[in-house]
Amino acid sequence: MPSWQDFQPFIVAGLALGGVYALSGVGMVVLYRATGVLNLSFGAVGAMGAFIAYSLIHDSGVPDWLGYVVCVAFGGIVTLAYGVLFGPPLAARDPLVKAVATLGLALILLGAMSWIWSDKARSMDLPTSNSGFLVGEVQVNWTQVIALAFGIALTVVTAAFLRFTNLGTAMRALANDREITATLGVPVRRVEAAAWLGSGLVSGVAGLLLSNLVGLDAATLTFLIISSLAAALIARLRSLVVTLVAGLVVGLVTAMVTPILSISQYRDMAPFVLATVALLYLSGTKSATSARGSV
Repeated sequence: MPSWQDFQPFIVAGLALGGVYALSGVGMVVLYRATGVLNLSFGAVGAMGAFIAYSLIHDSGVPDWLGYVVCVAFGGIVTLAYGVLFGPPLAARDPLVKAVATLGLALILLGAMSWIWSDKARSMDLPTSNSGFLVGEVQVNWTQVIALAFGIALTVVTAAFLRFTNLGTAMRALANDREITATLGVPVRRVEAAAWLGSGLVSGVAGLLLSNLVGLDAATLTFLIISSLAAALIARLRSLVVTLVAGLVVGLVTAMVTPILSISQYRDMAPFVLATVALLYLSGTKSATSARGSV
């Protein structure tokens, strides 16, 4: 069994990844509540934005900051375009059909990335990864701090946005009943477009951070959506605060399994195990509460 000192670097890495999982989960939850779509292309959109930013910076000589802006903007534009084109036809379909449709977009983007950028390994070096500070004996860089802080800040800002703004109120109304909201004069298409755009911008930020934290690899970045999805499912696609906590827990557990050699090869199972246990527990609690209420 590794010592406490062996776990310390992985706690830092886990909190940073957990922050990104949390912000991704929040983006997925908000989109789902507003449109009923579980966006499985979230990771692929962010990944492709990061690859485009890398090419602009390293191959075309574009300033770093402009490449980062393009990455975030790409996520927003592609996701918004998908929502505008396919959102209305899918509005009345089952949630499973909507999710599978976004999975198709993810596979298309993954194939494009594998075809265009398959010649060599790449690493996105953000300026914030080259400096930091010591916590005890563990080196912490500013990218890790930003990842954690951004996940927390996005959760707080999004919760306030949904509660105190007209657009946020409209999104919450759509989550409750789309048809009644439309009859009240709410511009449903505009509200849904805003949700798609916001989710896409978050995917661009997540892709940029993850490309530095775990490396610029198309498959890895695309399928890290599984960890974010686990956080969103633990929150039952409802609570932003629970999504934040779940994202941090998933990141910590996945990272801290790494130094345990006997089970480190199974660490990719951690999000599934955590989500399954949480959902079974919540389901059992709800059933017990309903049973007591019926007595």
